[in-house]
This record gives sequence, C-alpha cells and structure tokens, in this order.
Amino acid sequence: MPPKRNPLNLNALQLRTLTLLQALTQLPEFSRPGEEPGSILVRPPEPHGDHFHLGEAIVAARDATGLRNPAVWIALDRKGLIRSMFPNGAVVTPLGLGYETGLREVILHRAAH
Repeated sequence: MPPKRNPLNLNALQLRTLTLLQALTQLPEFSRPGEEPGSILVRPPEPHGDHFHLGEAIVAARDATGLRNPAVWIALDRKGLIRSMFPNGAVVTPLGLGYETGLREVILHRAAH
C-alpha cells in the first residue's frame, strides 16, 4: 500500500504555511541550523504589497496568511513539524523538513519581477 498523502491531516492553510517554512530553510538570509540535530531555525520575511520574495521565487501574500496566524503555528507545533517562536520564527524539525505538502510548485512562483 502506498504511503498516505498528508498523513497528519493538515488543512490547506497549514500545508501552505509549512511549504513556505520549508522554502525558508533553503535560504541563508532567513535560516540557520537549529540546536536540535537536523532542525533549521527560520524567520519569516516581511511581505510588501501583495507579494514577497523567497530567493528567486515570488509568493502571493494570499498564500502566506498562515505566517501571521498563531493558530496555524500552534497546530504545526502540536504535530511536531515545527517548534514555534511565533511571530519571530520557528524551528523546522526533521519531520517538518521531510513532510511532503505537494504545494511547492503551486505557491512558489518562479518568474522575472
């Protein structure tokens, strides 16, 4: 039997937020190694207007509302995907780093700006 997609039953906002936190782990200007092995500490970017930049990707502000929603961070923390330091940042755990959201290509737009 193939593995269940979204085994932790994250809702759409939680999935989008985790996708963005995972993307932040790949950008040195927003991340650094966490204290626990395999974890990465991230800080969220400040949106400007209707979008913000994550490296070469552009993210619509509407896809990032979870970055400013404490309930989303609490849920991700409770499920072991992050350790929340809302609103200043989060430690993305190894479980969070490896969780397949299926949204990377959907919300991280690669285009000239």
